[in-house]
Amino acid sequence: MCSHQFLNRHTTCRLLSRATQGGIVSRLGRWPAHLLWSACLGLILALFLFPDALYASPESSEATHKHEPGHQEEHVVRLSAEQLAQSGIRVATAGPGQLVANLDLPGQVMINTNRLVRVVPRVAGVVREVRKSLGDRVKAGEIMAVIDSRELAEARAAYLAAHERAKLAAATFERKETLWKEEITSKQLYQEAKQALAVSQVEEHTAEQKLLAMGISLQALQELTRHSLEFLHPNESLGRYEIAAPFAGAILERQITLGEAVEPNAAIFLLGDLKTVWVDLNVYPKDLPRVRVGQTVTIRGSEGLSAQGKIIHVQPLVSEETRRTFARVELDNRDGRWQPGLFVTSQVHSGAIAVPIRIARSALQSIKGETVVFVQDDEGFEPRPVTVGRGDESQVEITAGLKPGERYVETGSFILKAELEKGVAEHEH
Repeated sequence: MCSHQFLNRHTTCRLLSRATQGGIVSRLGRWPAHLLWSACLGLILALFLFPDALYASPESSEATHKHEPGHQEEHVVRLSAEQLAQSGIRVATAGPGQLVANLDLPGQVMINTNRLVRVVPRVAGVVREVRKSLGDRVKAGEIMAVIDSRELAEARAAYLAAHERAKLAAATFERKETLWKEEITSKQLYQEAKQALAVSQVEEHTAEQKLLAMGISLQALQELTRHSLEFLHPNESLGRYEIAAPFAGAILERQITLGEAVEPNAAIFLLGDLKTVWVDLNVYPKDLPRVRVGQTVTIRGSEGLSAQGKIIHVQPLVSEETRRTFARVELDNRDGRWQPGLFVTSQVHSGAIAVPIRIARSALQSIKGETVVFVQDDEGFEPRPVTVGRGDESQVEITAGLKPGERYVETGSFILKAELEKGVAEHEH
């Protein structure tokens, strides 16, 4: 009854527990009766005079424990100065800054159509020689195939005949002009000779233009007229048509076979110069204001392939089917690494953006599905939920949860996250 008058239930339970654990009850059982009563009276008197010496409240014990260095509450991590130095944690101050304004866009490598040509024979004929195969590289003016053409032979013969008639008409006119000036011949004969010369020159010019339209060069025409008509063999010279490369490049397609008949409009070779290629980037309407001609773009392919180029064209029309447009980048491809048809990713460098609060991307951590930043205060390091805005590869904008001037963990926040989770696990057990 005495103990229930002066001790509450909690104190009594703790006293009995300590007495039991220390073996006091078992020892008192061997004492004489008068000594046992004296011990009980002394214990009751001690409870009145020194209650804090016999037990400590759970609150005071827990408060003492949780303020030890290195211990964490459920939402605060405390580290001593020595622990902070050894962990490599670096603290920075949140404040305004600039973000690199990059725009990531997918794309595809394309052939530079300014350096692409479909070679056609221009005349009908039968293939006599094929000197180049698929994938071969050619120089400008190099012969790729030879065709025998009856049409070309007739055109060359007509030109030679017109050339000879023009020469004869010129000689006749000079003679008639001399005789007319000496009053040996009539003016009518002089005018007839002059007219015949003009007609022959028109015929020669017409035959020449026809050959030029067939792809025969002026140099070849001059070479043709150096010889007399009787020394020319029709099958060997007049009908021979050489198909030459218009510029240096690689043969991307070959649609010609030895002995076959070809038509003037048949594309027998596809020749491309792949020293430069295009990359067409897919651009959605919302991103069009950020894409401009002249911007530098970093193109990335597979296996670490990377290069830089500039935007040369932005298509202003949006496709009705895909609801997007494209921006074209020209890339140097002299090493041949960028093959047409490859899918790539790109990063358009569109300048810098000023933001009111910028922090390092390495400071961000995820706890229970929330993005947090560890903020330093007088109590320690507290994980604070934040809202992330825009960002680049190394920095992010914070739109809510952090104020300018606050100190946050820039490097090593994962250590604090591990300590916090360990403390929560110990608290739950």
